[in-house]
Order: sequence, then structure tokens, then C-alpha cells
Amino acid sequence: MQKEKIRRIIVALSGASGAIYGIRLLEALQRIKIETHLIISRWAEVTIKMETGYLVEEVQKLATYSYSPDNLTAPCASGSFLTEGMVIVPCSMKTLAAIACGYVDNLVSRAADITMKEGRKLILVPREAPFNAIHLENMLKLCRLGVVIIPPVPAFYIKPSTIDDLINHTVGKVLDGLGIDNELYERWK
Repeated sequence: MQKEKIRRIIVALSGASGAIYGIRLLEALQRIKIETHLIISRWAEVTIKMETGYLVEEVQKLATYSYSPDNLTAPCASGSFLTEGMVIVPCSMKTLAAIACGYVDNLVSRAADITMKEGRKLILVPREAPFNAIHLENMLKLCRLGVVIIPPVPAFYIKPSTIDDLINHTVGKVLDGLGIDNELYERWK
């Protein structure tokens, strides 16, 4: 008898603006019953408090498991911990640079490094504008290594009428990148 494969995704929120994208992703993954392993950076905790009506503890409860960014003994710090991939949403330029340079200073960058090393899907949702040459070079370097970069760029063919429409579009694109069927946004016809 074959063992059923556990669907498991690592989700990390870094300190960039746009914490709601990570929260909405966790809500969507919870609805479709995918096991999630959450890492919230110290600055993401601040951003959650500043930008949303959520408490950090409420966001942690959206995940199956939650880890401190300092916990380098967490399961997702090891390549032997099987996952379908990892999403960093939002992804700060500091986190993006750490990943591009192989600088592992916390669980977010360690889990991303492991995800890349193991050839698993890594999706970054960078939140910055405008991008400078260093940002673009780091994104290009990571893209060439197979990392998927999905900035939260609105699509107006969906005729968004609320901020939620824009958030759902980006989160739907992230789920598409993971190969997870969703109906968070209207597709082009």
C-alpha cells in the first residue's frame, strides 16, 4: 500500500510592506488543507501590526506549524524535510539579497537556501518600488537559478473593484506558481 503524499509548503513573511499578501496566502492554503510551516521575521511582526488588523498570534494560527526566525533547528532548516516548496511573501530586498548571496543568518534565508539546494520550488514576492540595479541584479541571478519572482503587479483585465481583488490576484498567481488549482481571481478568457 502506497503512503499518501503530504502536501506541505513553507511560507515566510519578511519585513517588507504587504503582509496581507502572506496572510491571504495562509488563509487560502488553510482552506484547501495544505500543511503550512510559517516563519515570520521580526520586522514582519512589526509590519503585521502596522498594516493589518491581525495580531501576530492570529496569523500564526492560520498555519499548521509556526517557527521563530531564530530557530535553526526547525524541521524546515533541513533538506531531509520534504516540502513542495517555499514562498516568501512579502519578500524584502534584504531577504532577497541574503538568498542571492547564500547568506544564511536566520530561518527564512536558511529554509530558502535549503529549498534551492534541494531543487524545490522557491517563489519570492518582492515588495519594493522602484527597483534599483542591485535589486534587479539579485532578482535576475535568482531567476536564472530557477527561483520564481512574482511581484504584486495588479492586472486590470479582472476589473478590480476592491483592494481584496488585487490581493487575491497576486495570491492566485502565487498558488498557480506552486501548481495549486485556485479560483482566487478571474482568468483571462
